[in-house]
Amino acid sequence: MQSHPGHEITQLLRRWSEGDRAALDQLMPVVQQELRKLAGGYLRQERPGHTLQPTALINEAYLRLVKQDFPEWQSRRHFYGVAAQLMRQILVEHARAHAAAKRGSGDEKLPLEEAWVYAQEKAAELVALDDALTALAKLDERKARLIELRYFGGLSLAETAALMDISIATIGREMRLAQAWLHREMSQ
Repeated sequence: MQSHPGHEITQLLRRWSEGDRAALDQLMPVVQQELRKLAGGYLRQERPGHTLQPTALINEAYLRLVKQDFPEWQSRRHFYGVAAQLMRQILVEHARAHAAAKRGSGDEKLPLEEAWVYAQEKAAELVALDDALTALAKLDERKARLIELRYFGGLSLAETAALMDISIATIGREMRLAQAWLHREMSQ
């Protein structure tokens, strides 16, 4: 999944937690590829013509990560989970701002009425999904994390299994339950 051993990442995270800012500078190039995969996975789920690019999403998530004063990272899995959650929050904030805008930039060649309805529907869907995932996380954090990593982060089953340290079969079972719960929640 990564070109650097997981223990190197974990050691850098621990050093950062202990107040070593140099560890953060060493960490970011090491985790950049994985963060880019997460950002790309999130953005593939977005509407066509989305204004955020993977680099901008990573940079915004990075700024939010470094604003934390020496967070207590438990593992690289914890770090990637927090990064994925930050990216989702950034996209939801972006969608809410987009939905609140009175007029669009006109990038797509659609009649105004159709473009407005399309943008409103996509933004509303993302906000509804975020609300449902937040509710799922309160009931079962692991299932919510699986959904984030698989669908928004774009990780394969094997990558998700390695990151979460669970079997592919367990992921399959938990994903089916999470999907059913989300479907029911969003249908109401």
